[in-house]
Formats: sequence, structure tokens, C-alpha cells
Amino acid sequence: MIDRTAIARDFEAAPFHRWLGVKVLQAAEDGVEVEIPWREEFYAQVERTYMHGGIIASIIDFTADFAIAVKLGHALPTIDLRTDYHKAVPGGTVRARGGVIKAGRTIVTAEARIFDAAGALVASGRGAYLNRA
Repeated sequence: MIDRTAIARDFEAAPFHRWLGVKVLQAAEDGVEVEIPWREEFYAQVERTYMHGGIIASIIDFTADFAIAVKLGHALPTIDLRTDYHKAVPGGTVRARGGVIKAGRTIVTAEARIFDAAGALVASGRGAYLNRA
């Protein structure tokens, strides 16, 4: 039996996730949901108040990998990542939802979607992760 509470606690305690302020809202075998509060450091440029694409890609990556960790009991290293940007994130808390698409013996594929404070889809992506188990 996987202790989802312990996995969520470890996920939130990771230094990068702690810096981002990630809060786990849901962690179940069929998917995860996290919330990230806005930080001034997320701005792409001082003159343009929207979230940097690197932060968005990171959220896609760790949300998908967190879904894997909840399903398999441990996170996996990313070997490929695709991020699609649908709308600029002007600020405010974002939520991300992720799930495992296919857990193969060598490669695990997972996806994530990010929503702004109003609930609009702002980015989505899919990653491939190396299953070394």
C-alpha cells in the first residue's frame, strides 16, 4: 500500500517545491492536484506582468512526476517534456492537475494541465519518465 500522505509531505518538502510554495490538494492513484501561490519572482519581465515560461514548464514536469510518484510509490527522472502554452498567466494562484497516461516497464508517460485563478486552462504538457525499477 502506498502512503499517499507521506509522498505528498515529501513532495511539498523538496527545496524547489518549498520555494514555489506548492501545496498538495489531492493525491490519489487516478491523479493529483496542486496549488502554487503567486510570487513576484515568477514575472517573466518587470514590464510585462505574466508568469515566466520556465516556471510553467517546471509546474508541468513536477505535477506529472508527482502523479507517477503517487501511483508507483516513487518519482522518476524526466527524459522528455513537452509544454504547450495556451494563455499568459498574469498573476494569482495557479492550480495544476496531473495523471499517469501509461506506466510501461521502461517508460512512464504522464500529463499535467495548469489553470489560472479564474479556472481557465493556461498550459498543458506531457512528459516521459525513465522507469528504472
